[in-house]
Amino acid sequence: MKQIAIYGKGGIGKSTISANVAAALGERGLNTWYIGCDPKADGSMTLLGGRKIETFLERLRSSPGENRPAYVEGFNGVKCIETGGPIAGVGCAGRGIIVAVQELYKRYFADNIDVIIYDVPGDVVCGGFAAPLREKFANEVYIVTSGEYLSLYAANNIVRGLENLRVNLGGLICNSREIRNEERIVSEFARKIGSHMISFIPRDPIVRECENRGKTVIEGAPESSQASAYRRLADAILKNSDLRIPKPIDPEEIRALLRENE
Repeated sequence: MKQIAIYGKGGIGKSTISANVAAALGERGLNTWYIGCDPKADGSMTLLGGRKIETFLERLRSSPGENRPAYVEGFNGVKCIETGGPIAGVGCAGRGIIVAVQELYKRYFADNIDVIIYDVPGDVVCGGFAAPLREKFANEVYIVTSGEYLSLYAANNIVRGLENLRVNLGGLICNSREIRNEERIVSEFARKIGSHMISFIPRDPIVRECENRGKTVIEGAPESSQASAYRRLADAILKNSDLRIPKPIDPEEIRALLRENE
């Protein structure tokens, strides 16, 4: 069973990429689970035709003894769960993730699962947001970034967390913002932290068009070049054996890298 977690700066496109990779893996007939940890639930909604599902923690609070499946099956058979968080103003989202993943692992995760994808919020692998890693429910991380300074700065912070937790990084996913020399910038940054860029995802308006219809690109535009890019990423993750514990760099090195590629 491959257990991966996807991190990155808020708004960088983690949920879009996670959901499309899950849809592509489901298309291959793999038993795939998508665990959304984002309060917006935007990843699972695109796998479920735009439907927002009750979160796992909401179910535990409202019907603790109920014996129906915790997941909802979406496009291509992907099993979707949103972990949920605390009641507004009480507790923290990270704590919610810890409770949810512990319960899910005890009750549902079995040997017949091929891939579990955790779509994790947060620019920093802090406390509760590190739960899938610290509890050993995920052992392979991918960071979504672009060639912009703040995205790379956030990626570098996440790398610092991975180094502290001694967790393997599978690579960087460049979700393009169409800046000059972006592919080269992200590839060079990956090299500097001791990793590699596993995929470059181009920017395409088809993504928003599909999301507006409550679909992944794999479902909404299966013949598009963008769908092909997500399928290539899914294949690359499945075959990836280049896993290394990364090392963060000085933020000034990021600025220097960007200046060299202006």
